[in-house]
Amino acid sequence: MTGQARAVDRQSPALELSETIEGSALSSGSGFSARGFRERQFDGLMDPLIMVDHFVMTEPTFGPHPHAGMSAVSLLFEDSEGRFHNRDSLGNNLDLLPGDLYWLKAASGVVHDEKPRPGARTHGLQFFVNLPARHKNDEPAALHVPAARMPVLEGEGYRLRVVLGEFDGVVGARPPALPLNLVEGRLSAGATKDHSLHSGQSLWVYAVTGTLTLTVGGLSRTLSEGESLALLNTSPQALPLAIQADLDTHVVLIEAEPLRECFVQKGPFVMSSLEDLARANRDYANGLMGELQ
Repeated sequence: MTGQARAVDRQSPALELSETIEGSALSSGSGFSARGFRERQFDGLMDPLIMVDHFVMTEPTFGPHPHAGMSAVSLLFEDSEGRFHNRDSLGNNLDLLPGDLYWLKAASGVVHDEKPRPGARTHGLQFFVNLPARHKNDEPAALHVPAARMPVLEGEGYRLRVVLGEFDGVVGARPPALPLNLVEGRLSAGATKDHSLHSGQSLWVYAVTGTLTLTVGGLSRTLSEGESLALLNTSPQALPLAIQADLDTHVVLIEAEPLRECFVQKGPFVMSSLEDLARANRDYANGLMGELQ
């Protein structure tokens, strides 16, 4: 039942594993459609992720909007077409190209706008990453990672881009907030990629297309197109993890250490308390989050 909380599988003392979650259909006008995932569906195992939207945008949709208390991250897949215009109140004004990433650490508050240029078809992920309470009032910061600067991990039947962080000894860009490893790419049918999930790390896995089987801690789960799951290594040691493509598969992996902090969310604001949420709303209303140039 998509959109509802799921039970955690505790068959293994070394692992907490969510059930398979199918993305909820989202749309806005004629130019935006998405599959959406929210942290409440994963019983806390998605932490520090708050939401992920797998989207296609062909027209300006949301207009300028604020963010505070978290990071808003946009990853364009390599099959995107055209340019994705990105502006924020930090003074950044640039076009993202297919395969690029933009990480906006909103923290104390920014105004943001992103939209496809005329004729473009933007295909990718946007996700919100929570910030620790001690960093929610930091100065905002941003990071643009062009696709050409992302290292690629290739082997028999697979090609994976290390978009952020580190994966199997290959090091990509470092996020301007908490450490996070983001890997995206393709596996051919029958190919397997092995990995070690470090102790205390959470992992969110998404099958963009195709079908894959994930085996970790003695448990196996199959994900079909549009499905995801989250897991947490509760063992004091790393766990071997295997990703096998049953069909040609496009996969996304996001690995991080959970924050384990309470938060309240209202739209683009993710704060530690209702009082902080009210303050963020006042700051935006009073123009304290800046303006787009």
